Amino acid sequence: MRLFLTLLILNLISTISYGALSIEGSYQGKNLYVQNPMDDDGFGYCATKVTVNGDIMPGGTNMGAFEIDFSMFNIAIGDPVFIVIEHNDGCKPKILNPEVLLPRSTFKVSSIEISNDGKLIWKTTDEHGKLPYFVEQYRWNKWVTIGEVGGKGNVGANSYEFQVSPHSGENKIRVVQVDHSGAKRTSNEVKFTSNLSPVTKSPTKVKDVINFTANGKPVETRYEIFDAYGSIVKKGVGSSVNCENLIKGIYYINYDNVNEKFIKG
Repeated sequence: MRLFLTLLILNLISTISYGALSIEGSYQGKNLYVQNPMDDDGFGYCATKVTVNGDIMPGGTNMGAFEIDFSMFNIAIGDPVFIVIEHNDGCKPKILNPEVLLPRSTFKVSSIEISNDGKLIWKTTDEHGKLPYFVEQYRWNKWVTIGEVGGKGNVGANSYEFQVSPHSGENKIRVVQVDHSGAKRTSNEVKFTSNLSPVTKSPTKVKDVINFTANGKPVETRYEIFDAYGSIVKKGVGSSVNCENLIKGIYYINYDNVNEKFIKG
């Protein structure tokens, strides 16, 4: 009889299955909240154990909702975190505010400048997670993204650089970050004047190709072409643009630091 009961208990244990819910990110100073439904058998709650970076969360999970308090784990703001919530099969806990582990844009620029060889150099502090920096250049009466540099995410000093392709005349450059909130965080802009000659385009009435020149020689420039409805039809960097596939009509072109209208014949 005792042997039968032992075998029965072992068989019951072997038939119980478990699952695990995991989430990772970086600590941003806020705690996670978990909704914890009843188990399928109705005699307990779904979650059975929580670990944060491998350490078991004290206090247990025997309640309908619980908080994962990161202050109990000696974690600093910006530190990476990996949370595993073990749970019974047939049910699943729900993390109510997973966005609190997404990095926020908090950088502070200690310096930003352009070197003599056209390299943008900026230094930051107070980054609380790895987010890319977008390098923007003001041209054509708007800020245009010209490159991207991966953020390091360190609270201490960080240093970055990016090679800028200037246009003729005065240039304005800045760096920006956009986090999960959608808000754009920007640096101060840095200004410099290039010694490049102004770019001209030809011909006036376009048939097949637009050519860009400076001082009578072909030169590469960034460009955008829009149709009469404001929809962009071509963009890129080059010394010429193939326009054979454009239908006849009025177009607008941005190049160098110029906005112009042209007619495709």
